[in-house]
Amino acid sequence: MGAPLSAWPWENFGIYKYVLYGPFVAKVVYEWLYNEEHSYYNLSWCLHLLTLSALRGLIHVLWASYSHMFFLTRNRRILQQGVDFNQIDKEWDWDNFLILQTLVASMACYMFPFLQYLPLWNAKGLIVALILHVGISEPLYYWVHRKFHGDYLFTHYHSLHHSSPIPESFTAGHATLLEHLILTLVIGIPILGASLMGYGSASLVYAYVLIFDFLRCLGHCNVEIVPHQLFQKFPFLRYVIYTPTYHNLHHSDKDTNFCLFMPLFDALGNTLNQKSWQSHKILSSGSGNGDTVPHFVFLAHIVDVSSSIHVQFVLRSFASLPYTTRLFLVPCLPVAFLVLLAMWVWSKTFLVSFYYLRGKLHQMWVVPRCGFQKTKVHARSMILSYIQPSINYQKLLVTNLLLNESLNGGGKLFVDKHPNLRVRVVHGNTLTAAVILNEIPQDVKEVFLTGATSKLGRAIALYLCQKKVKVLMLTLSTDRFQRIQKEAPLEYQSYLVQVTKYQAAQNCKSWIVGKWITPREQYWAPRGTHFHQFVVPPILSIRRDCTYGDLAAMRLPEDVEGLGCCEYTMDRGVVHACHAGGVVHSLEGWSHHEVGAIDVNRIDLVWEAALKHGLRPVSTFTH
Repeated sequence: MGAPLSAWPWENFGIYKYVLYGPFVAKVVYEWLYNEEHSYYNLSWCLHLLTLSALRGLIHVLWASYSHMFFLTRNRRILQQGVDFNQIDKEWDWDNFLILQTLVASMACYMFPFLQYLPLWNAKGLIVALILHVGISEPLYYWVHRKFHGDYLFTHYHSLHHSSPIPESFTAGHATLLEHLILTLVIGIPILGASLMGYGSASLVYAYVLIFDFLRCLGHCNVEIVPHQLFQKFPFLRYVIYTPTYHNLHHSDKDTNFCLFMPLFDALGNTLNQKSWQSHKILSSGSGNGDTVPHFVFLAHIVDVSSSIHVQFVLRSFASLPYTTRLFLVPCLPVAFLVLLAMWVWSKTFLVSFYYLRGKLHQMWVVPRCGFQKTKVHARSMILSYIQPSINYQKLLVTNLLLNESLNGGGKLFVDKHPNLRVRVVHGNTLTAAVILNEIPQDVKEVFLTGATSKLGRAIALYLCQKKVKVLMLTLSTDRFQRIQKEAPLEYQSYLVQVTKYQAAQNCKSWIVGKWITPREQYWAPRGTHFHQFVVPPILSIRRDCTYGDLAAMRLPEDVEGLGCCEYTMDRGVVHACHAGGVVHSLEGWSHHEVGAIDVNRIDLVWEAALKHGLRPVSTFTH
């Protein structure tokens, strides 16, 4: 059992904790239906509390979104590590304090009924609230905060807040019930004090609370946005308002920088960190981190409009789970579509996520184009806009191109164009082929292959025929089939068989799907068939008497650091096999490019290298 008031009363409610807002909603609806006059003075105080709670939550979400816009913030990030799944899960219920303070505010409205009828505006109230904040709230918070860093209080209460390695706006709300009760008092003193003096107003409540949350999020955003020139021109301001760097030093050096928003109280209490101003100057100028060169880049494109929302800078919690269609996405789609239109016109390739693996920086960059937009002109211009600056990098960069083979020859276009390219271009599909092939049971003697003449289909067919597995290659092009057949050793060519109809596979229970097939075509498969897949999007799982494999994927090694987002529909820590192929190439330190056709003779080598470095295959079978 924990210390008193260390746990939240509704911590086991899950999503049902929001039912606590129910009475407020019911009162608003009731008064709206039965009040004849709908003016400001007849607005329910419950509606104000609900609106304020929603706005406060939005402030935290927007700050988190900004922190994850790495294409804007990477040079001014204070801590370079990423926010991992563990921190995201710990901070999942960051908004508990919003429910608490809404309930406390409702009790205050019943205890002091005049709060229900505050005027819209009173300028004197703002001045009084500012005086009460500086004179009472700031020193009270400073004193209490120092006490919470004592042994008992820190161990049983405040250590929860400091357990987040990378401060973010959600970290501001991640604390115990006791701490937020005290913070509620700190917030309430200026508002209630001004109201008791007769200077209260609705504008004061909204302004003070929203600015309070804004500054709290500012201090925890892990991005330095306050220009150091401001403090150079007006030196006294450094004691009036803190900065993200200032508060970050408190999280790293827990014995300094205790203030709420005003470093003046740290100066008076002799707890001001001496590195505060110099660190702020370095980070705000963008010179503290520089433009860190990644060791590996996975270059991807947008799948469709709805999945474009599945990124950390939109909603961190949603991006930390495998992508599925959710109801809340529907109202977001028009906005997402408009943003994509703007990106198609003005945006270039940009950084969307990153992680560290064995001390090396791995990044994912996105081309602002959807899969259905793969025209040669667009694809080449966007890729070249990324690859050209990479030639000048002093460090090694591995690039994985998740693009159509017909557009760039699996990366061969860029290698031929830049023979002295310092970047190693890797399509990663050798490992994709290896994952698919290792899913096939060793006792299988016959497979049916669609997409048989594609880059992956060719490699799979040539590999299997050399294992004396009969491959029924579905293709209408005899010329393409014969070219692939001639690549096989003479003694194995008879294992490659061209078929032109799905009926040819009605007795084959191993289907390898590289081209999308309709539900009707699936019914040619016999009962008990397993569908292996390398087609995007995956085929529909409609046969209950069959099993379906997921897209080829591998789980990253356990020592991956700072990974906090899922790659499309993949589970946490799992990436597409082509992504994993680039990772293996990087870890092995191979100096060659992997472009063009897949080298069948290297499939086993790449597979063994992946297992050696701790990557594990992920096979998901669904009925």
